[in-house]
Amino acid sequence: MSEPKITILDDAQAVYVHAAEEIAHFAGEDICTHAQFTIALSGGSTPAAIYELLGTRFKLSVDWKEVQFFWGDERCVPPDNSESNYGMARRTLLTHLQLKPEQVHRMRGELPPEEAARSYEEELKAAFSIGDDEVPRLDLVMLGLGDNRHTLSLFPGHKRAIEETARLVVCDQVEADPPKRITFTPPVANNAARAMFVATGKGKAEAVRDILAGPRDPLKFPAQVIQPTDGELIWLLDKAAASLLPNR
Repeated sequence: MSEPKITILDDAQAVYVHAAEEIAHFAGEDICTHAQFTIALSGGSTPAAIYELLGTRFKLSVDWKEVQFFWGDERCVPPDNSESNYGMARRTLLTHLQLKPEQVHRMRGELPPEEAARSYEEELKAAFSIGDDEVPRLDLVMLGLGDNRHTLSLFPGHKRAIEETARLVVCDQVEADPPKRITFTPPVANNAARAMFVATGKGKAEAVRDILAGPRDPLKFPAQVIQPTDGELIWLLDKAAASLLPNR
């Protein structure tokens, strides 16, 4: 298991810029070594700020035609709904890039949840040319951290999703709005070359402390389940989000 690599910056804007720089660097590195970069995007306001930077200031820093876009989780809503993670990424990043349709692998939130989860499993298997007992290896999985310590759509107390080992993607009904979600299971995130958490603001400080310095209890603190088996675990924080970490 990887020890987390924690970077603490002055404020949220510095975190957004650093995250965009890191993503551009990872993309360049992987495109050079294996002619492709695969990334799973996350939802939320923090990623939106990062995507806007990637689509503007860093637009010329990445050979976007060699990037394949996936999603770590999705709300069960149509793609044009304001709650759609895909929709947010499309508005802030994808529409600024010249992409082919086959580069964008969205979770189909408009389908019945179980059908959407099964469909995305098949999408992953086809995109990565893997068999039924294999797990895709993404170059980067982006991750957020909820105040309730969830990441992806792995929520506290949801044992089936948190402890799933056979499925790549599952659906669940969670304590959030909208409640129906589709999500990567831990094996997919933990097989990535890099898993990157980004958290900013004082409101995230207790959650950051619990995940990084609290007792190990993934059912209570689901973000703890993210521990890449052969990859990097990256945390990008501002001073406010890191303020309750010991020795920081």
